[in-house]
Amino acid sequence: MDITPRCIATAIGSMPYAEPERALEVIFGAIPTAPIWPQLSRRGLREQMEIQYSEGLPRIVIDDQKARMYVDTSGDYSEELAAFYEGYMVAEERGDCSSAAITPAFSAGIPALEGRLKSDGKRLPFVKCQTTGPVSFALTIVDENKRAIFYNEEFVDPVVKGLAMKCRWQIQKFKPYADNVICFIDEPILSAFGSSTYVSVQREDVTAKLGEVIEAIHAEGAIAGVHCCGNTDWSLLVDAGADIVNFDAFQFGETVALYPEHMKTHLVQRKNALAWGVVPTSTAIRDESAASLIERFEKLADHLAAKTGVNKRTIAEQAFITPSCGTGSMEVADAERVFALLGETSQALRERYGF
Repeated sequence: MDITPRCIATAIGSMPYAEPERALEVIFGAIPTAPIWPQLSRRGLREQMEIQYSEGLPRIVIDDQKARMYVDTSGDYSEELAAFYEGYMVAEERGDCSSAAITPAFSAGIPALEGRLKSDGKRLPFVKCQTTGPVSFALTIVDENKRAIFYNEEFVDPVVKGLAMKCRWQIQKFKPYADNVICFIDEPILSAFGSSTYVSVQREDVTAKLGEVIEAIHAEGAIAGVHCCGNTDWSLLVDAGADIVNFDAFQFGETVALYPEHMKTHLVQRKNALAWGVVPTSTAIRDESAASLIERFEKLADHLAAKTGVNKRTIAEQAFITPSCGTGSMEVADAERVFALLGETSQALRERYGF
């Protein structure tokens, strides 16, 4: 897939608001050519990262009293699994993923963005949506015995297929409003890949599960991104087939250059994109300016060009500019500064390179 974003700005979904209207004001003020729907965890339990995508998955239990979710694998669950797979096969056959809908009770941001796009009546270059990745979901959510679902073969497959359908449903919803729909697979837990905590998690399992969700995104003609807000083995994401690799360039900006052959394959052979999370989502934002962030991007692009032999202008042409992570846990003023500097930095880079 040939992607030439030319330093267009987009963002990670989480934002520190309870109501979507204010979030959309900030979004369209900063990233009008690649807006997102806001994830609003401050609204309550059902807008938390994994829970938000849990509707329709078999044997899910949301415990409001204890503010947690788990999968009940006790007893006879054959009927629930059979019903899930039947629904999945019907959706695949018809190409209609409405059965995987994320309802307003689990996301106020999706209908709010759709309403805004419909009322504006414009077709945008990009609209971005997002889903919690299968690896992060399955390693975070546990069964009734507190064992991660990732290690349960009967239940991890419905998680992967269910999340893939959530991606397809979102893409189908936003296709009428954009030339390109981007769907990010958010995989924060990959920053711990290879650690002693997840020593039993095999590379081929990660790439296979990510690859299945990426294939579902491609089946809708959309662009698949993978976001990890910590350092990881970036070659994993390239091998899984991601069109966009989104990384925390503020803290770990030089790490992508540790994989020069993979980056050359990604940028030159596949003509794919890097999403540079150069705008920090911490209190460090208070000490930054568009000029300082541009300087950081330029140094990192020079470093990647030197390590890979990829022309620096190609790196800039195939770059999105993003925050390093979501802003959901930030103070509102800091989050709004993130978006303001994101828009300013993107615009200044586009002017510098003549895009």
